[in-house]
Amino acid sequence: MVFNSLTFIVFFACVLCMHSLPLPWTTKKINLLIASYLFYAAWNPPFVILLWVSTVIDWYAAQGLVKARRQATRHAWMLLSVIANLGLLGYFKYGQFLLDSFSALMAGIGVAYHPAHYDIVLPVGISFYTFATMSYTLDVYLRRAAPARNLLDYALFVTFFPHLVAGPIMRPTELVPQFAQPRRATGEQLRFGLALMTLGLFNKIVLADSFLSDVAERVYDSDKIPGALDAWAGTLAFSGQIFCDFAGYSTTAIGAALCLGFAMPDNFRFPYAAVGFSDFWRRWHITLSSWLRDYLYIPLGGNRHGAARTYAALMTTMLLGGLWHGANWTFVAWGGLHGLYLAVERVLRARFANYSPGPLVFVLLGLLTYILINLTWVFFRAKTFGKAWTVLKGMVGQNAALRPILPTFSLLSVIAIVGGLVLTHWLMRARTLESVVARTPAAVVCVVWALMAFLIVIAQGSGSAFIYFQF
Repeated sequence: MVFNSLTFIVFFACVLCMHSLPLPWTTKKINLLIASYLFYAAWNPPFVILLWVSTVIDWYAAQGLVKARRQATRHAWMLLSVIANLGLLGYFKYGQFLLDSFSALMAGIGVAYHPAHYDIVLPVGISFYTFATMSYTLDVYLRRAAPARNLLDYALFVTFFPHLVAGPIMRPTELVPQFAQPRRATGEQLRFGLALMTLGLFNKIVLADSFLSDVAERVYDSDKIPGALDAWAGTLAFSGQIFCDFAGYSTTAIGAALCLGFAMPDNFRFPYAAVGFSDFWRRWHITLSSWLRDYLYIPLGGNRHGAARTYAALMTTMLLGGLWHGANWTFVAWGGLHGLYLAVERVLRARFANYSPGPLVFVLLGLLTYILINLTWVFFRAKTFGKAWTVLKGMVGQNAALRPILPTFSLLSVIAIVGGLVLTHWLMRARTLESVVARTPAAVVCVVWALMAFLIVIAQGSGSAFIYFQF
């Protein structure tokens, strides 16, 4: 079940009505838990078992951590959780990838090895809920958080349908305490939540699906070799598509939770207005970047053990972050490029620590950041390194004298939408959506809201899945 479907609209209306009934709080939480399982089962019912397995393992691991008296016992419970979670993730997401990579390695040294091909179906959202459940056990192990008071609260934390399949990646300290007391949205929260859902679906259905996805597909999924204009248009279209798609999901999820009276953290803060790559990762997929920082980068040493250790930790974190996105070496290259960018930025910041750029230089640095980020999107979008190199060659003008792939209307659409998107990010760079809405006349807000809803309806989206569902 995807947010951009009539099925979800009916489902959410039913959940909202049930949550508004004068029922005991425990009953309402059970209703939300059942609804969340139904939401997930709509893709593939047997994979609900994986949710149960992950939930039960981490619940009992956390209980064991609390009761353990010896550090060795606590360490064993923590390892049980980590191995079980990463084992499930590794099998379903990386099993075939590892076999294929090993076969390629053997072929490279002249050994013919042809393992059986396993048709492993990737459970939707496994990367997201695995990180959420691991954070619970790790926080209890590190004594950052107390375990949930009961299994119902913890199970609801894991499966709460707004964040279940594509984030935001919730921490137990962010959501579990909200289940302690009855929660119901106020009128203002309900209105703002519905408005956020409309904005998120507008980004997904109208911008990402109706205009940008087709341009990216024509360039990246075609056998035709793109020239400079087509290569840049296809890449810029994808940069807009992946933002509108993923930020659209996160915005819809946050709005859906708010309609039920629950708060979830922002996942995007206008990332295409970033100046520098550390700034970009403070604005893009914030819950993932903070998870990688707290549970990978800092445990690897962070910046506390000298420059060499810092750069090694930084590169390892970004390489694994790239691999988290997909079982393909192109994702590793994407993460490696971001790791390289962050390392170079760190060197330059140390070298020019006292330099303060003026307004023009500041904007130019932002433009350079955006251009370099688009180069990384080539590896994220291309399915093979061969296709990535072809697009990159086109972007630097090495595929000359070729017939255009994209029609004029597509080019103009990309310029208008992506240009407007980047401009909006810069205008909103130091602001929040809440503050802007609060200062805008109610009539204007209503007109914009109605226009977005109208465009969603006439776009008649196909209900295509969000990009990050594959991760």
